[in-house]
Amino acid sequence: MAAELSSTKLNAESHLLLDQPLLRLPHELARRNFKSVQRIVEREREYIIPALKEAANGSLGGTQSPEQTLASLDAMIARMQGLKRKMESLHEEEKGIQMQSKRRIQHLQDLYSIQNLADVKYDEWSRTRLNRLLVDHMLRSGFSESAKQLAEEKKIEELVDTGTFIQCQRIAESLRRGEAKEALQWCGENKVALKKSQYTLEFELRLQQYIEMVRTGRPEKLVEAMQHAKKYLSPHIDTQSTEIHRAAGLLAFSEDTETEPYKSMYSHERWNYLSNLFIRTHHELLSLPPRPLLHIALSAGLSALKTPSCHSAYASSTSNPLSTTTSVCPICSTELNELARHVPYAHHTKSSVESDPVILPNGRIYGRERLLEMSRKVGFVGEGKVKDPTTGEVFDEREMKKVYIM
Repeated sequence: MAAELSSTKLNAESHLLLDQPLLRLPHELARRNFKSVQRIVEREREYIIPALKEAANGSLGGTQSPEQTLASLDAMIARMQGLKRKMESLHEEEKGIQMQSKRRIQHLQDLYSIQNLADVKYDEWSRTRLNRLLVDHMLRSGFSESAKQLAEEKKIEELVDTGTFIQCQRIAESLRRGEAKEALQWCGENKVALKKSQYTLEFELRLQQYIEMVRTGRPEKLVEAMQHAKKYLSPHIDTQSTEIHRAAGLLAFSEDTETEPYKSMYSHERWNYLSNLFIRTHHELLSLPPRPLLHIALSAGLSALKTPSCHSAYASSTSNPLSTTTSVCPICSTELNELARHVPYAHHTKSSVESDPVILPNGRIYGRERLLEMSRKVGFVGEGKVKDPTTGEVFDEREMKKVYIM
């Protein structure tokens, strides 16, 4: 009884290993929101305080007319009203992030109130988690509308990152179409974080703009390209000297060149590279895992079940029409067999064998009594014959050899 209770006892800590990103993203969004507030307030302070002093001194000193003083005050009031609107918008955004964090913390906390795996509440919690993983997978795959509908239907909007992934996919798609404007705008919004972590995304985008100018071959565009390189590429000479030298060499080659690396630089495949680079940078900056969580969970589950026989040519009746067994193993199923091919085998600390194992000439091992019983049920193998239930091969009973377990 004690062994049964220990096997069904829920270990919440191990269950939540996969759910760390659930709280990381709201934390990152809250941090960015705070930095935005800080930046806006500092900018407005640098304007308002000197302007206020200037208006006060001008009014007291008689260097400004009352009309000029009123105009200055009106300008400052308008500026403060604009600041108030921005602050209200950022405050609403922060409230949304806090509500999202609260809902997610509650979702994780619910797991600690479940004592064992047999509890019906665990089934409900697991179903919610599965829906989260499905939404995450669909968002990463570009099925944004389906993901939103599933999240709304299951009432898990605050447990998934719909808005973040939709924005990411929109910018990634614009890069695949050959448009860098939205990606550069995103880089501007995250300039400090990108600079601290030494990401190359902005440099690569500026380099692509340079390439597109040179591609035209028009003299005025070549001059513009050189000015662009001086402004945006030259500051990176310490870290990107090779790429900058290649960019300079690009001026001497036309778009139809066969010379490397200039042929590759002109290639439109660079836009796909930039799209993938943006997605990778976006996920790293927001502490999002590079792979869908569904794949990670599925790989772990498949590895826990996988054995060498799962990828045998005689795994089940689905792969061998002569087999008399039907496998219920998920790894052997047609849906998951190929997906599980490259995951490691399960590590089993305990194993069980039949009490009377025998080996057939083909090397497969079965319990003697069970093998004879199955052969009798088949009925058409002949007297004194046994049939391998997996491969369908028929052997003489005398060919069976007893196996001794060491």
